[in-house]
Amino acid sequence: MNIWAAVFIGGGIGSLLRYGITRLLLTLDLRGAFPWATLLANVLSVVILAWVLLRMSGHFQQRPVLSAFLTIGICGGFSTFSTFSYENFLLFREGLPGMAIANIVVNTVACLAIFFLLARHA
Repeated sequence: MNIWAAVFIGGGIGSLLRYGITRLLLTLDLRGAFPWATLLANVLSVVILAWVLLRMSGHFQQRPVLSAFLTIGICGGFSTFSTFSYENFLLFREGLPGMAIANIVVNTVACLAIFFLLARHA
């Protein structure tokens, strides 16, 4: 399989994972404006990305197609900066600036913390 096909297939899988998390959290009927599904998708995609880049980098150097499948494809399709941005825009527009700022801080701190934690144990 070439790298383009790997990214394409991985992106589709990541997008399906993202959609599945949204649907799952909708069934849990979490009330409130906080965008839990986007936070969970971003955090889980960063866990995968950090694990591949920090813990398995030597293993994947010999397998660029697999690395691209996981990092660019799955993580790229799974994480969602555009939805994150749109949800924050909506929170600000709906008069919930505190919720928007909390979302920005939690997403950023949690995702960076994952890299630092995995880097410590790499």
